[in-house]
Amino acid sequence: MPFSAPDTVFMRQALALAREALFLTSPNPRVGCVIVSPQGVVLGSGHTQRAGEAHAEVMALRDAQTKGQTVTGATAYVTLEPCSHQGRTGPCCDALIQAGLTRVVVAAGDPNPQVAGQGIARLRAAGVEVEVGLLEDEAHELNIGFFKRMTQGTPWVRLKIAASLDGQTALENGVSQWITAEPARQDGHAWRARACAALTGIGTVLEDDPQLDVRAVPTPRQPTLVVMDSKLETPLAAKLFAPQRPVWIYCAIDLPERRAALEAQGAQVICLPNPQGKVDLAAMLKDLGSRQINEVHVEAGHKLNGSLLRADLVDEFLVYLAPQLIGQGRGMTNLGPLTQLSDAKPLHFHEVTQIGPDLRILARPAR
Repeated sequence: MPFSAPDTVFMRQALALAREALFLTSPNPRVGCVIVSPQGVVLGSGHTQRAGEAHAEVMALRDAQTKGQTVTGATAYVTLEPCSHQGRTGPCCDALIQAGLTRVVVAAGDPNPQVAGQGIARLRAAGVEVEVGLLEDEAHELNIGFFKRMTQGTPWVRLKIAASLDGQTALENGVSQWITAEPARQDGHAWRARACAALTGIGTVLEDDPQLDVRAVPTPRQPTLVVMDSKLETPLAAKLFAPQRPVWIYCAIDLPERRAALEAQGAQVICLPNPQGKVDLAAMLKDLGSRQINEVHVEAGHKLNGSLLRADLVDEFLVYLAPQLIGQGRGMTNLGPLTQLSDAKPLHFHEVTQIGPDLRILARPAR
């Protein structure tokens, strides 16, 4: 049955609520819920809180109760299938059934194997009318990392690059501050904030000594920092240890004294070598998936960028292009020279937006 115009309006409201939880819910998905009376009046609304706290449906039911509204016979618009399992919170489908709702409109099914259609099935078994698929693509985009982790066991890898129009990320001498303008830098912090983890390489740590935390936008939490450091060369006085957040260092050579010193600084050291004596990047992403990391925000140099690209481990490119030409400098990646164009890695532009004077390009592999 086709969805009505009011259905679309209310689901867009639920999606807007889910976006309010963009920096909050990890590793749980960002979900919004709007409860509407048969007369089309919004009775309650809410979005998922921090992990272990109330989900969107419960928040919407509480909101209606606070306002003195009765939800019997109402419709709930939810951006993700209500959960059906007992985790850190109770099943949301049971809460909707007990509240007396008669219809639930769901944007997307939950890919979590513990749910995966069971929430919808339980609602229908209780006599609740359930319709699925309204604005599904938007709901999927909002939780793209959660969907990938649940279906493939690895996080969504987003490679962030700031460059000149001719593709240079720094001058030959390494100077790169600032190629893009303040609006682009602030926007980049918002993308960093939404990720579960920010990832960089030891080259960037040694050359730039970055903090790689979120400063330019308000956020209720800092993403975990992940450092690729094959030989455990991270300085003990590095600025990356200043912010209050987990720091995970992946190495290829386990040096007990260096490990102990870094762990004394609060880092966790994980040794995952490949046969070439470098960090096994695919194994690292599997490990991050097992640690409930949904989205990885990569801010690294051309070497690590190239390594991730050559291994086909990048899901999305977040590129800020400044309207200036640098000439000879440092490129985006060390992908290496190709002998024929057919060997190029094809991409498609997912979204192009102007941010201040710069362009923000979201591009994805054309798989």
